[in-house]
Amino acid sequence: MLMFVLVVVALVIVTMAAVLVIGFGQRRGRGLKKRFGPEYEHVVLRHKGDADAAEAELGERVKRHGALKERPLSAEAREGYAAQWVSIQAEFIDSPSKAVSDADTLLSRLVEDRGFPPGKDYDDQVAALSVHHSDHVRGYRDLHTTAQNHGTTQEMREAMIRARGLFIAMTAERPAPSGRPHLDHHGHRDPQHRGPGRHHRKGSTTS
Repeated sequence: MLMFVLVVVALVIVTMAAVLVIGFGQRRGRGLKKRFGPEYEHVVLRHKGDADAAEAELGERVKRHGALKERPLSAEAREGYAAQWVSIQAEFIDSPSKAVSDADTLLSRLVEDRGFPPGKDYDDQVAALSVHHSDHVRGYRDLHTTAQNHGTTQEMREAMIRARGLFIAMTAERPAPSGRPHLDHHGHRDPQHRGPGRHHRKGSTTS
């Protein structure tokens, strides 16, 4: 009889533990979906539908880059970047391939100036961007891919248009609210995060 009771208790404990683990995993997944938006689906597809592997990668990105604080641009630097972007857009008319390549180089330098990993570490730079600017990272990735592989004039034009969202976000004086909660690497809301425009480090803001 005692053995039977012990077996039942053990089964109950194992079942409760399994329910807790499953529940934690589901909450974590929902949190990461909210934080990364379309980037979540992109990573799941890259892992061939393996959500656990995708969530492990995204969680690692938050661990590595979640504390990154963006450096502000001076008014002079912001105006300089804006002038260069306008020049590149004009260049597109006569030389689409060169314009796309120049836009990719300009964005890489701009992102680095804002405090993200350097362009020479492209994968790391994109990972960090996905944590803080998930709405715009696809546009940057598409631009970089198009700059490497070229394509039709229409494809290059569309890549330039999609990348413009990141350029605007990087040159804005104040980041626009993304509408997504700030979450830790477990997918839980971060109670210490005070939102855009209020999280400072040498005058910088984090989106």
